[in-house]
Amino acid sequence: QVQLTESGGGLVQAGGSLRLSCAASGRTVSSYALGWFRQAPGKEREPIVAISWSGGTTAYADSVKGRFTISRDNVKNTVYLQMNSLKPEDTAVYYCAARGGKPTMTAPNYDYWGQGTQVTVSS
Repeated sequence: QVQLTESGGGLVQAGGSLRLSCAASGRTVSSYALGWFRQAPGKEREPIVAISWSGGTTAYADSVKGRFTISRDNVKNTVYLQMNSLKPEDTAVYYCAARGGKPTMTAPNYDYWGQGTQVTVSS
C-alpha cells in the first residue's frame, strides 16, 4: 500500500505562488507515475499534470501549462507542484495520485490518492 499526503495549500492572492508537496509512505514510489488533480466545488475532478517515474516525461493540462511545474525527488519519495501566476479559477482541492506504469491524465487509472489540500486564490 502507498499512502500519499499533500501539503502546502493555502490562501494566496491572484498572481502569487504556492508550492505543493506530496509525500509518499508505505512503499517507495520511485517506480510509480505520479499525477496532480484538482476539484473545485460543484465541478468534476480535473487532471493537471502527470510525471513518469524517472521524471523524464511530463504532461500538462492546457489550463496550467507555462504556470505550473511538476518535479519529483525519488530519494525523498516526494512529488512537488510549483504553481506560479495563480488565478482565482485555480481555486480547488488539489490531490496527488500514484500508479504503476506510465503517467496518464485519466484519474480512474490511478491506484492511490491523497486526501487533498485546499488552494484558494483571491482576486
